[in-house]
Amino acid sequence: MSEFWAGFFGVVTGVAASAVAMWVQHHLQNKEQKKLDDLRKIDLLHMLENPPQNNEWRKLETLSRVIGADYATTTRLLVEIGARGSETGSDVWALKSQKPLP
Repeated sequence: MSEFWAGFFGVVTGVAASAVAMWVQHHLQNKEQKKLDDLRKIDLLHMLENPPQNNEWRKLETLSRVIGADYATTTRLLVEIGARGSETGSDVWALKSQKPLP
């Protein structure tokens, strides 16, 4: 009977160690992604606070290319920093503080 318990506790210990290792790996990956996203947000804010002359909007294509992210990631980050897309249907963005909705 003691072999059963030794095996049982061995399995439980293995499962717990595996779960901890997976959590640590997930945490480290998310930490790196958050750091990258934070740097990208800084660049997006700078670009939106300093739009091109005679234009208050920035193209999503340009924003995405500058921060090195795909459109979905760029859009998510833009929403997180308080930006909004244009109502005209063109793919341009501005800060809500500079272009509030009517």
